[in-house]
Parts: sequence; C-alpha cells; structure tokens
Amino acid sequence: MHSVAELKEFAVLHARGQGMAARDVRRILALVGNDEPGHPDSWTAVWRRAGDVERDRCRPLHACRAYAMARFPFAGDPFRVAAQDECVRAFDAWRRDGTGIERLELDLPGGSLAAWATGLDTGRPLLVVVGGIVSVKEQWAPVLARLAAFGLAGVVTELPGVGENRQRYVPESGRMLGDLLDHLAGRADVTDTSVLAPSFGGHLALRTAARDPRIRRVLTVGPPVAGFFTDRSWRARLPELTVQTFAHLAGGDPFGPDGWALTPAELAAVRVPVAAVLSGRDEIIPAGDAVLLRRHLPDARFRVFDDVHGSPAHVTEMRLWLLHTMQRLRGAGGPVTAALGLALALAGLRRAAAPAADERPGEAPPAAALTVLAAGSRGR
Repeated sequence: MHSVAELKEFAVLHARGQGMAARDVRRILALVGNDEPGHPDSWTAVWRRAGDVERDRCRPLHACRAYAMARFPFAGDPFRVAAQDECVRAFDAWRRDGTGIERLELDLPGGSLAAWATGLDTGRPLLVVVGGIVSVKEQWAPVLARLAAFGLAGVVTELPGVGENRQRYVPESGRMLGDLLDHLAGRADVTDTSVLAPSFGGHLALRTAARDPRIRRVLTVGPPVAGFFTDRSWRARLPELTVQTFAHLAGGDPFGPDGWALTPAELAAVRVPVAAVLSGRDEIIPAGDAVLLRRHLPDARFRVFDDVHGSPAHVTEMRLWLLHTMQRLRGAGGPVTAALGLALALAGLRRAAAPAADERPGEAPPAAALTVLAAGSRGR
C-alpha cells in the first residue's frame, strides 16, 4: 500500500499532464479513502469507477486517463494490473477512430515491449517519447495524432518495467533505445532521431545519446543524473512513493550501487544539443544533478521554473518551450514552428502578468495551447 496523501499530491502532476480538469480531479480525489487493494474506497477502485463512467459515455480517451491514474504509481497488485489493462484497451479504442496511430509489439534483445506509433514508412525523421518511472505510454501517446504537422514520425513507449515494457530496469537499460532504433531502421529515418524524455526517461536518453550517434537531440525535464542514485542522505528525503516505485522497477534497493550515475565523461560524450527544463524547488532530483548538466554537457540550453519536480504549475509553457526548441534545433521553420513561438511568448506574458493564474496544478491547459501542443484534442 502507498500513502494516500502522497498519491493525491503526485496525482496533480500526472492528471495535469493529461489535461484533466481540476474540478474533476478534486471530485475524484475527495472520494479516495485508502489504498487497500480491493476496498471500494481505495485509490484504484475510485479511479477505475471514474474510468468506467467515461467508457460508458463512449469517451475512451477520458476513460484512459482515469485508468492511468488507477494503476498509479505502478501495477504492483492485481487491481492495478487490471486498471493498467483497461488503460491500454481504452487508448486502443480511441486510436482506432481515425487517429492514424498504430500499435507496435516488439521483441527486443532485452525483452518485449509495446509502443504506439504514427508516420512510419514515410521516410520522416523520428521522434521517440519515453516517460518516467510512473507514467505509461498512454499518457503521452495522444500527441501522435497531430505529429504529422511537425514533419516527424513518432513512437511512444515506456521505461523498462513500466506498463507493457517487460524488460528489467537496470543501469544497462540505456541499450533499450538503441535496440528500438535498430528495429525501426527500415520504417523511419532513425539517423535523425529526437528523444523527448522527462525525468528518468531523460536519464536513459542521455546515457544512450553518449553512445549512439543516431540520437541527434535530447529534450528532457528534471532528469536524475548522479546524486539521486548515490547520495543516501538525499534518498532519506525522497517521498516514499518515489522510492517504492524505483525499487519495484529495479527489483530491489537501487540506491548506491555503481552503474546508475551518469559520469562527467558520459555527459561530455553527449555531443548533440540538449534542452532541459529544471525546477527550482525540485524535491525529487537534487540540485547537484542540475549543476552536473550545466558543467559537463557540451551543448545545452535550460529553462528553469520556480516549481517542484516536473513543474506541474507550468505545464503549458514547459511543453511549448520543449517543442519549439526541438523545432529550432531541427532547423524546421514554417507555420507550426512560428505558432509554437507565438504561443510560447504569450504563455510567458500571461505568467508575468498573473503568475500561475492559468497554470494551477490539475487544470487543463488553454484550448489554444492544446491545439498547438498537438495534445490530442479529439478526446472522445
């Protein structure tokens, strides 16, 4: 079982990231009484009922979002496993309705995984999206429905041990991205790959980029680098939810052993551009890890928000900055890049005029920003 207080606290970031309305999140959280598997008032039961309601209303993407919260933070008991399965089924139902998204089931050297993809077999450059230790691919995959406007093919998958990724999460997991690119080599221009990978996905992407020249740019949010893995005093300050999830994926206590930390030499070997969002009050990633990024990455640019891990109060501006930066690093002009730049400037002006007024955790981003962000506005 997990702390209900921590579950509710972290739900804000992930519900916000999926575009769930604040009033809906507050209403559902108010019904959660415990985290006892099988209890009708448990975290999973309450969120799953919310998903069932949306499913019965024929709104599968909304149902998918609720089921994703029901399995949060990881599918560690039969009830969360069932919610995970419902999450995948709901997304599958949504994507079949003219989104152009296809399902991939891949047997890679490290184990099998599933992914959602679009724009393959077009010869376009590739965007790979990989989330962190608590986020399933269905939380990110709606972006694929609008990705053609960026001139990209796209694949969204999960970290080892998360969702439908059956690989083990170990320090060598960075090989997963290279294996994925090997598999997709005949279906996209993998020699020009961008990787959008927040948090632990960013750690994996940086490790891969140090070795694989096919990754041409990395975009990340608050990635762990070294101190997170090696500083036991920092580990004592972490939320138990983070510790439990990381330990579950790693199959034991992952803190301290050699291999997880990115070395200065590895960071220096990342010769491609890196764009990173950092949070000034990050309670998950120690400040020293950001220092290492600034000190050792040869080509990096940063956006810092006065916020906690993942910058949940700045989701719209954060995503706009990442996508706009990606387009600029690709040398991609045109109306999409121009629209991203304009929306980013407007988001900054709004924040300066009324700090966080339109970015309260849990509230859906403005509709116009959702359109520009390609966040899958077809939310039936």
